[in-house]
Amino acid sequence: MTAFTTLKNSLRPLAVAGVTTVLVLSLSACAGMSRRDTNMVVGAGVGAVAGAALAGGALATVGGAAVGAVVGNQIGRK
Repeated sequence: MTAFTTLKNSLRPLAVAGVTTVLVLSLSACAGMSRRDTNMVVGAGVGAVAGAALAGGALATVGGAAVGAVVGNQIGRK
């Protein structure tokens, strides 16, 4: 393994933790949203993090966000 690969692999958990922290802190902006909308935003965030962590790359992140948003929206449905 090269030094760059080792550095990249060691920083991945830190990047995921940083994104998760920003997501949690930004949820305060959801105060005026309905429960369904909040579930959709949370689902998109969790899906994006999962897509990036599992598959890596921009396409996986966007795909995970899209799937997470749909799931969160449907969970919030009454």
